[in-house]
Amino acid sequence: MAGEEQALVFESGDASLVGVLHRGIDMPSCGVVLIVGGPQYRVGSHRQFVLLARSLADRGIPVLRFDHTGVGDSSGAEKGFENIDDDIRAAVDCLTDNHESVTDVVLWGLCDAASAAMMYAPTDERVRGLVLLNPWARTESGQAQSIIKHYYARRFFSRDFWRKAMSGAFDARQSVRSLLSNLKKARQGKGGAHAATEHYTERMLAGLEQFHKSVLFIISGRDLTAAEFLDMTKASRRWQQVLEDVTV
Repeated sequence: MAGEEQALVFESGDASLVGVLHRGIDMPSCGVVLIVGGPQYRVGSHRQFVLLARSLADRGIPVLRFDHTGVGDSSGAEKGFENIDDDIRAAVDCLTDNHESVTDVVLWGLCDAASAAMMYAPTDERVRGLVLLNPWARTESGQAQSIIKHYYARRFFSRDFWRKAMSGAFDARQSVRSLLSNLKKARQGKGGAHAATEHYTERMLAGLEQFHKSVLFIISGRDLTAAEFLDMTKASRRWQQVLEDVTV
């Protein structure tokens, strides 16, 4: 029956993970594992993950959406998106074990789940493709550069900004302090927390370089996370090359 759904509990290390399998109406060899990122759980904001999974299942594509360790109804302590490879593998196992026709998967991830998918993909031969929405690539200096480039520039040409400026309806001192703070962060070199954050972006890049299959990026037009990712890739010849090689 179309839209058949089954709640499942499966293990990842010492944690019990909770997921929902949408079986679909056909028996394809490829299904979708929907990885949840950020503070969300398997339902998603505005039920977006439920709606997406049901829409794909109605088109005959099996989907598993799940809570990784420490999120939603899954047990354990949250590990952060950089450390959920075991959870993703357990979810892929769960989908292939519970849907007899599925042998391969596409990983679908939003924000830091997209980043996690990039890091995981080359480690599992069953991953046939990736769908990546607004991947997370934040560093302190990168965030500051994106704010300066995309926020301040847009504000400067905004009628609303100049209307408030002329009427005295905004705090000019606070705005200047904020701008100077972001300029300082944007000029900072690697080091400290920034260097630690850079490490996962290198893992993302290395993952895509090793993943010789199809990748679909979906990037929002007016979103700071999306802008940060695009700015990072435009500043790197390695990123530009790998995007040319893998993007569908």
